[in-house]
Amino acid sequence: MPAGSILVADDDAAIRTVLNQALSRAGYEVRLTGNATTLWRWISQGDGDLVITDVVMPDENAFDLLPRIKKMRPNLPVIVMSAQNTFMTAIRASERGAYEYLPKPFDLKELIGIVGRALAEPKERVATLHEEGEFDSIPLVGRSPAMQEIYRVLARLMQTDLTVMISGESGTGKELVARALHDYGKRRNGPFVAVNMAAIPRDLIESELFGHERGAFTGANTRASGRFEQAEGGTLFLDEIGDMPMEAQTRLLRVLQQGEYTTVGGRTPIKTDVRIVAASNKDLRILIQQGLFREDLFFRLNVVPLRLPPLRERIEDLPDLVRHFFSLAEKDGLPPKKLDTQALERMKQHRWPGNVRELENLARRLAALYPQDVITQSVIDGELAPPAVVAGQAAPATVDNLGDAVETYLATHFAGFPNGVPPPGLYHRILREIEVPLLTVALAATRGNQIRAADLLGLNRNTLRKKIRDLDIQVYRSGG
Repeated sequence: MPAGSILVADDDAAIRTVLNQALSRAGYEVRLTGNATTLWRWISQGDGDLVITDVVMPDENAFDLLPRIKKMRPNLPVIVMSAQNTFMTAIRASERGAYEYLPKPFDLKELIGIVGRALAEPKERVATLHEEGEFDSIPLVGRSPAMQEIYRVLARLMQTDLTVMISGESGTGKELVARALHDYGKRRNGPFVAVNMAAIPRDLIESELFGHERGAFTGANTRASGRFEQAEGGTLFLDEIGDMPMEAQTRLLRVLQQGEYTTVGGRTPIKTDVRIVAASNKDLRILIQQGLFREDLFFRLNVVPLRLPPLRERIEDLPDLVRHFFSLAEKDGLPPKKLDTQALERMKQHRWPGNVRELENLARRLAALYPQDVITQSVIDGELAPPAVVAGQAAPATVDNLGDAVETYLATHFAGFPNGVPPPGLYHRILREIEVPLLTVALAATRGNQIRAADLLGLNRNTLRKKIRDLDIQVYRSGG
């Protein structure tokens, strides 16, 4: 006796054949069609125990069909396949009640496993539809297998309040993922509040998070609300959670365990309704071994772990990312740009230590500072060369020639504009783009000595350290 009846809809005859063979070997009865009309007729007649359908079919989009299926047969599991492997495809599939979303090409063993689970535990998925046009701004970009898995996990998390722990190197997009969880989840009408633990003085973190009462400490002249109060009903994103001091960790653990907190200097517990999303570019397990992070807090935060891969592990996404960043730059009023084939290949060979953030900065710099419509490999070679090479030096810059190095850098980047002068309105963009190479050259000139570099630049040492951290600048270290 068949293990179940499967309805398959896909306008690609080859895919129908492959699915028919695989599902039949697994013991299922299979019915095949190449259009949505026939599929809907079968479903209306009560046929099938599970549906596998492509999104795009000749007569109707599966996303339009899904709400009708869920209304007529809410316990019928529907697995959606798509070659349009974007974040929003996964979100739309989940919101419209799909049991699972599979990007093409898919793994047959994985599909058979999903079919088995769906038939063993059929679940009713409640669709939470958004208005058309609400998804015009795609927050995540990439079609690599690594990103597809992230999309699928995020789609499952959207309608939950589970605590999520995002790990990954600096520049991989951890806050972007946290914002996506909020903006497309059930708390999207509430506030999204982000706080970076590394950017707050350690003795002020508790006050920053939980607020304080008047007179709680020197300088507390009035009552102040904390980030938990500001995020009430929404999402609180705790970035660089590994930099949170032990005292604040204990307070945070109480919030996660009991759903309440007290302000600094306060005595009355305050109930809170906030979803916590945390992130770290450090290995928290190592911090636990070093006695710097509470193990019980780690397990409270790590309910759903989500690792974001560095760009070098999903380099096949680079063309899509470049087009995306050029498009954003164009919306900001910068001229349209494209890469030629050799330039793109050169970028694929780069290690991207700053990850997607480094790529975005480069794309905006290319759009702002180069007059040609098509960016060539020679431009990319100059941009991706170490600062000392860009400055025309064979060794790291020295204090004596720092001015020459910066002058050479500026001359290189302004080459190509009429009379060496950029178009109006670029002052702030250029200032922002020149900051990273300027600080990098200064640090190289002082062999990574941040005190000397701060003096050289006329900056406060803490200001320089914050810029190094926020801009993800690689600090030069001398050998030996």
